[in-house]
Amino acid sequence: MAGTKMESIGHLQKGSYIVIDGVACKTVDTQTSRPGKHGHAKVRLTAVGLIDDKKRVIVLPGHDNVEVPIIEKKSAQVLSIQGNMANVMDAETYETFDLKIPEELKAEVVEGVNVLYWEILSDKVMKQVKTE
Repeated sequence: MAGTKMESIGHLQKGSYIVIDGVACKTVDTQTSRPGKHGHAKVRLTAVGLIDDKKRVIVLPGHDNVEVPIIEKKSAQVLSIQGNMANVMDAETYETFDLKIPEELKAEVVEGVNVLYWEILSDKVMKQVKTE
């Protein structure tokens, strides 16, 4: 299972990944306030969950460390499709499991096709159809 690493919140950019409340999220916006008289800049980070698409906002001092998910990119072959789920087999481990088919890939995901998926924390997310 892919884990996490620590990174300063001040280094995260739009598009970075972050773990908020145990959920892997993609940063959609960061705003840094100027330091006050005694202080440290505050970072307001808005992120959207990679799995649930929920918006999350956190505010932390700019020098604070946050968890960043380590993303493993893997390939799998689609064995069968039922509704918006694809049963796939990992290209290296031959493990089979179900992946949700993202809306934008519905037309391309067919039996026998190879897909790229990401393993993030305990979740697996289909990202794209691989073309040979």
